[in-house]
Amino acid sequence: MDAKEVLDRVREDNVKFISLQFVDVVGTVKSVDMPVDQLEGALENGVWFDGSSVEGFARIQESDMHLHVDPDTYAVLPWTPAEMRRARLFCDIYQPDGTPFPGDPRGTLKRTLAKLREERGWVYNVGPEPEFFLFRRNGPETIRPVPHDVVGYFDFSSDDEAVRVRTELMAALKSMGLEVEVGHHEVALGQHEIDFRFADALRTADNVLTLKYTVKAIAAQHGLIASFMPKPIFGINGSGMHCHQSLFDLRGNNLFFDPNDEFHLSSVAYGFIAGQLAHARALAAIVAPTVNSYKRLVPGYEAPVYICWAQINRSALIRIPRYTAGQHKATRAELRFPDPSANPYLAFTAMLIAGLDGIDKHIPCPPPLNNVNVYELNHEEREEMGIGELPGSLYEALQELDRDEVIKGAFDPTLYQAYRRAKLTEWDEFRIQVTDWELARFLETA
Repeated sequence: MDAKEVLDRVREDNVKFISLQFVDVVGTVKSVDMPVDQLEGALENGVWFDGSSVEGFARIQESDMHLHVDPDTYAVLPWTPAEMRRARLFCDIYQPDGTPFPGDPRGTLKRTLAKLREERGWVYNVGPEPEFFLFRRNGPETIRPVPHDVVGYFDFSSDDEAVRVRTELMAALKSMGLEVEVGHHEVALGQHEIDFRFADALRTADNVLTLKYTVKAIAAQHGLIASFMPKPIFGINGSGMHCHQSLFDLRGNNLFFDPNDEFHLSSVAYGFIAGQLAHARALAAIVAPTVNSYKRLVPGYEAPVYICWAQINRSALIRIPRYTAGQHKATRAELRFPDPSANPYLAFTAMLIAGLDGIDKHIPCPPPLNNVNVYELNHEEREEMGIGELPGSLYEALQELDRDEVIKGAFDPTLYQAYRRAKLTEWDEFRIQVTDWELARFLETA
């Protein structure tokens, strides 16, 4: 879509305001809003803004930043009222000298994908499965998570509140350009999943953000709180964002497919899997990026903890869905430890770089663990089989990331240091908190 097409669409959709969107280093959506009559100038000349207060962007003395609008990302925000109808456009961040800002997460992924296309003729596709909870409010000031339904995994209900909200969400997302495939109730009470069709990683990352804020906005209209927190409730399943991945060439051929292999996987696929397994401990700091992420990544709740791959084993870090004859384009590797709190631009960049490292260095792929429940193995058995384990905390993951030159190298030092600072601050704030569990355990007994 070019600038003229965007302006035509704006008139047809009777849009009154435009939200120019970008993300900070941790994936929070930021917005510069303008009346629609300013859009033509923004499309032609961009928009200046002060980046000094945006997480990971710039110091005070170099705060001027320039938004370059991506016209292909136009979408109407369907929950806004007609008299104040808003549309959004995603933007890339540039510096005053006209060069791309190296701390821009979206620009980082965009440049990484452009290099992949130019140097190898490849396209990186991702199909995520973001899970989330819908909670009731149970007080005007404090929020305690109370699931708003009582059904379970894939349960059908003809006309309950959960079905109505989820159906409305799917319709809204479809109107914004997402190719919604299915929506269903997940394992835990109040937990849901909406899956949309895979696309190249940049469009998919845009879609993840679109899904998150659309779900939150429409849930709020129903008096509900939508949460993508990885582990909001003790003792039940948390929310993941399994990512189905593949590499295609520019002619549309799936480079992961080999008809003669036992698992229908090519040498490219095996290298990609090996690379992600080899860098999994550092990768965790990007794809499972919050202190709460490591409350989800524990044995017993379907979240993967051990570094291995398999075709049918859901305890594995990477799973290969079964091949269906004639559907070779669907051959893919499902990475199961990302969660929806991740910044999708950084996550997809790091995932791609880890996989490419395995291909380029011919890292040997370990055998699959198809008939082994890794959770039932003891430490000595796992060690004997060469099965590693993900970090047990955000701090441990950040230490692994600091030692991994390949994953660090995926990001400009400006971006990496900004991310590291933000995450170490999060860890420091977390580690000095006194929790309800500690009070219950130690207040009277210590």
